Amino acid sequence: MKKTFFAAAFTLFLGVMLSLAPLAAQAQCSMCKSQVEAARQERDDYDVAGLNKGILYIMTVPYILMGAVGYFWYRRTHPKAAKA
Repeated sequence: MKKTFFAAAFTLFLGVMLSLAPLAAQAQCSMCKSQVEAARQERDDYDVAGLNKGILYIMTVPYILMGAVGYFWYRRTHPKAAKA
């Protein structure tokens, strides 16, 4: 019980510290990078909110898949208690 508590506390602490760390946001793919650079150079009313929403949409799919696999794995390894 203690070991699990300390592991959870350490994971939470590490997550908070990493979320507070100043990281430079850079576009990773060449298309995203070119769109952002073009928007910076033109300084027009180009809205990059659509680009951000697209990135978030692409990012959520792997998390949903990992969550589904984790759920089914948990259900398979922890069967329900036998009915008495």
